[in-house]
Amino acid sequence: MNQESFRHRNRNLLVLHFTVFIWGFTGILGALISVNATHLVWYRVLIAVVSLWIWFKYKKINYRLSWNSLIILFSTGAIVALHWILFFYSIKQSTVSVTLVCLSSLSLFTAFLEPLINRSRISKLDIGIGLLIITGIYIIFEFESKYTVGIIAGLTSAICASLFSIINSKQIKKHEAPVISFYELIGAWAWISIFLAATGGFNEAMKLNGNDIFYLIVLGTICTSLAYVAGVSVMKELSAFRVALITNLEPIYGILLAFLFFGKEEQMSLHFYLGAAIILIAVFAHPLVQKHFEKRRKKSKNISEAQ
Repeated sequence: MNQESFRHRNRNLLVLHFTVFIWGFTGILGALISVNATHLVWYRVLIAVVSLWIWFKYKKINYRLSWNSLIILFSTGAIVALHWILFFYSIKQSTVSVTLVCLSSLSLFTAFLEPLINRSRISKLDIGIGLLIITGIYIIFEFESKYTVGIIAGLTSAICASLFSIINSKQIKKHEAPVISFYELIGAWAWISIFLAATGGFNEAMKLNGNDIFYLIVLGTICTSLAYVAGVSVMKELSAFRVALITNLEPIYGILLAFLFFGKEEQMSLHFYLGAAIILIAVFAHPLVQKHFEKRRKKSKNISEAQ
């Protein structure tokens, strides 16, 4: 690797770390914004859609799609909306730390849902890692019962994130990632608007104070649109393995930021940290162990072919 390529790779690594750090900051903003979870997501998605549209116009990106693709992405937006609503609801019913640890179970749900949806075999490694994550979740449930509603909302949010990630893994083969995001966000905003209109949700509860407006602009632009575009751009230079490994730092960054901003409010029992540690170790170990087994299989295959 020449010096120029080395610098370019390191710059992308810094961009990715900064992007994951920003994602970790999302939970802090969710806790600081005063409106309820549904209204919060409605504002967030609206700001994100507008800022992405401005980005497309500035970069002259063609974002036109067929009606069939539009319907799929628009429908997926409902799952995206539910994921974010449950994510922020979990924060408001528990703490930022609890919610982020619950969201770490995304890899567990994906390990089981993806093979079911694609009708393929479930990996034994995924089952083992899944059992570790379940153990961690059980420990947190057992000793943090006052946050039961928040934990259930956080885990359900992770299931939704898993579902739209699996859908997007197929769509990414047909369309650019920012375009997928743009139409899913439009769908999310539309579905939430329909729900609010049907339930009388467009009311005084949507009223924002000065701080809310500032936090929502940061959330919708920097933490959603900008972070998404930056996260996608580094994938051109970095391997999927390295991106996945660094993305696993999100709950760690988020929990550290929560301590920094909220102090004692975020202090949990020793059992919570034990359960969280088990989940995070499992999440980090999965790609490392998977890569190790893939190397062994490749080596065995090469030896067999040589014989």
